Amino acid sequence: MPADSALVLRQFGETPLLTRRSPPVAGSGETLVRVHATQVAHVDADIVAGSFGLLPSLPHVVGTEAAGVVVESQSLATGARVRVRGGGVGTTRDGTWATHVVAPDDAVTVLPDGIDDALACCAFSPVCTAWVAVHDVGAVRAGQRVLVTGAAGAVGGLAVQLAAEAGAVVTGWVGREEKLAHVPAAATSVTLTPREMGEREFDLVIDTVGGPVLEHALTRVAPGGTVVLVGYTAGRHIGIDLQRLMIADVSLRPINLMRRGPALTEVFATLLARLGRGELTLPIEHYRADDIGAVLDRLRAGQVVGKAVMIIDGTTS
Repeated sequence: MPADSALVLRQFGETPLLTRRSPPVAGSGETLVRVHATQVAHVDADIVAGSFGLLPSLPHVVGTEAAGVVVESQSLATGARVRVRGGGVGTTRDGTWATHVVAPDDAVTVLPDGIDDALACCAFSPVCTAWVAVHDVGAVRAGQRVLVTGAAGAVGGLAVQLAAEAGAVVTGWVGREEKLAHVPAAATSVTLTPREMGEREFDLVIDTVGGPVLEHALTRVAPGGTVVLVGYTAGRHIGIDLQRLMIADVSLRPINLMRRGPALTEVFATLLARLGRGELTLPIEHYRADDIGAVLDRLRAGQVVGKAVMIIDGTTS
């Protein structure tokens, strides 16, 4: 990306355009960060499409999370390696698909040594969502039967690993044959179609895709079991037979990571360190700013393996 430039969204539904601009200026209580890497996430794609629940005024610089170095700040040392997330960045204020981003001080966190920028900018949402789904909401116990949909995805793959680590017998469900190879080896088995599974077979379902997959998954949960909903890439609307749901006494529990995020700081620090050591794995696809149209298409088509990250200045691998 050329110096002092940004990917600017001028109309919802169109691809953001690479635009030269002057670097933004940090005000009181804000930090100016030189961006090294920034994630391209489903929330970003929804904002570009104009389908997110909280839309910014246009023109707008997209991008909700990044890693880089401090250029100017009253609270952080110049040159400190940091992660940017929250504080309205990429939603109510300009985001991280740029050479520089200004963020509120409380949205900027110093990174530990040894963590790659690409990993740092994209790990929070998938690893914390998977942790909440497995431990806080799902309360997985040893010996439980757990089904994870979208098991080759970022959240799904981490949920498979964390549930297996907790002692569960994990089945991964993917929708395409080419995704089978990307399901973590921690899964006891992998399925392509719901026909291979018996009804009311699982104690817990962690659903990362929503839509018709969630409709099928609801019929696979044992009486008194739980479905944890963490995504809706396969569709935002479903039809539920309420009588069947009530007779089976199945609990459907969605996760809102925006609300839970502030309480996960210490959990994320531990999980990020584990990712850095290779104890947990999160595949990352690397792109450049010129690739933005193609990566958005891959993301919407469900073709990205793990997370998609844009490398901004070439300082990270």
